[in-house]
Amino acid sequence: MSTVAQQEATTPAKASTGNFVWHELRTTDAKGAEEFYTHVIGWQAKGSGDPGGMPYTLLSVGDLATAGLMQLTPQMLQGGMKPAWVGFIGVDDVDAYAKRVEQAGGKLHCPPQDIPTVGRFASVEDPQGAAFLLFKGSLEYAPPRPAAGTPGTVGWNELSADDEQSAWRFYSDIFGWSVDSTMDMGPNGVYRIFNNGGAPIGAMMTRDKKNSPVPFWLFYLNVENIDAAATRIKEKNGQVLMGPHQVPGDMWIILGSDPQEVLFAVVGPRKS
Repeated sequence: MSTVAQQEATTPAKASTGNFVWHELRTTDAKGAEEFYTHVIGWQAKGSGDPGGMPYTLLSVGDLATAGLMQLTPQMLQGGMKPAWVGFIGVDDVDAYAKRVEQAGGKLHCPPQDIPTVGRFASVEDPQGAAFLLFKGSLEYAPPRPAAGTPGTVGWNELSADDEQSAWRFYSDIFGWSVDSTMDMGPNGVYRIFNNGGAPIGAMMTRDKKNSPVPFWLFYLNVENIDAAATRIKEKNGQVLMGPHQVPGDMWIILGSDPQEVLFAVVGPRKS
């Protein structure tokens, strides 16, 4: 693969500050996770060329990469990293935004550093402990991505926080997110849907402490048929923890756990 082609294939989309530009699965069993998600979601998996010096798998819809997969090393696990899906939020200056996160009460897991030919990133967490990454790509344009809603793309980014209101202040102050709408969830407060100047991209809520032991970001993967996805999850030794439940837009969601006990969600229509 040429340097330019490799860069295009492995670089998260370059976008305005505050957009989710990439999603990545960190796992203790890369081979098992690849077998699970390619079966459940329908992704194709291929090596990235390892521009960062370690094996990295691209999960693609056709020829267009939508997410990444990496094996956690013993050193990473000893350093506190855990198997999880994580989201990359685009910024125009990783170092400056890392400082803003710390000044707002967040923590820096990994200081800003470069991935050759790919971009610069920092691993951080918000003041309540939910992890995410800051990212700026090396390219001056966004590599092509599948259209929004395409099966195999990430359709929703959802934060379960200790306290939704203070979490909202943190993220909106740093990234400039705007409230799109809110839904009353009764004793659980509000479900705050937000955008970054366009269509809604996610939501946040106060977590149910009985079922969510820690604050975390949950990512919803688009599928073509929610019932077929439920079957495929079970076929590959994953668990359907909740659902299918209907949500606005005549769509259905499932909360699942992969064989490495990483939480994920799928969203899609119910087809007969």
